[in-house]
Amino acid sequence: MPPRPGRHNIWELAVHAAYWKYAVKRRLVGEKRGSFALPGSNWFRRPVDRSEKAWREDLALLDREHQSLREAVASFPAADLDQKVHGSKSVARRLIAGIALHDVYHAGQIQLIKKLIRSKKSR
Repeated sequence: MPPRPGRHNIWELAVHAAYWKYAVKRRLVGEKRGSFALPGSNWFRRPVDRSEKAWREDLALLDREHQSLREAVASFPAADLDQKVHGSKSVARRLIAGIALHDVYHAGQIQLIKKLIRSKKSR
């Protein structure tokens, strides 16, 4: 459940982060759209299935996309960091920094949600 109606929950934030790692990696390596593991883009309603197995599968998706992005960044030619990348108005350097900041932003949101949950339980 989200902390308030209309807000995203931790699960949705995790899958959203996975999607954007995929999107940035795809742009860095020049892949076509449409190969993300889930249908849709950006935000994905979660949980569809409230099981522990479904949560673990989505965490595994996040981990796979993170590893794939890391590999793409590590192998990206340094000489091309200031070039625009396929499907983006940004240069690679900015795209890479942007996805890192995106993770930091949403990690902060997750920590706030966890704190709200703990404070509700202690009332």
